[in-house]
Amino acid sequence: MTRTIEAMNMRDLKLNRISVAAVPAALEKARQYRGLQEPEQAESICLDILDADAAHLGAKRMLILALTDQFGRSGQLLDPKRALRIVDQLPEEYERLYFRGLICERRGRAMLNESMSRSFTWEYFREAMQWYEKAQPFRPEHNDDAILRWNSCLRTLQRERLAPRADRDEAHPDMES
Repeated sequence: MTRTIEAMNMRDLKLNRISVAAVPAALEKARQYRGLQEPEQAESICLDILDADAAHLGAKRMLILALTDQFGRSGQLLDPKRALRIVDQLPEEYERLYFRGLICERRGRAMLNESMSRSFTWEYFREAMQWYEKAQPFRPEHNDDAILRWNSCLRTLQRERLAPRADRDEAHPDMES
């Protein structure tokens, strides 16, 4: 006799596993949800993929992006440490450096619209640019993403007229290095 969801206790509910064969289609769905501005859905799909194939690099990359997509969303708490733990699992030095930069940059961009946090944005962009600079020597041939991101950060600093806080000359204490 099967029990209906309504009759079950929440602790009795278990996640359903996807098959390894379904991973490519699931990853494409995660990409689509990111494009639809639904990063929570993309995150959930990436977690399902990683449950089926814990070493799947595409799902790890997509999960980092989905998590950082959520930084600027209303009511979302920034959780860069979760994304950084995934970055540390990436095998290539370039990607580890590049994604660290991306996390800092997205933290800064999320703070641009928050008046109380705006004073910290320069520090996040500065750290992002440092990571992108470190990534450049390791970049694959024909991949200038780190340069493009560095340039974007600089243009944002200039456009927004961001500068270091007067009371602080070093990085924000909770920033990961």
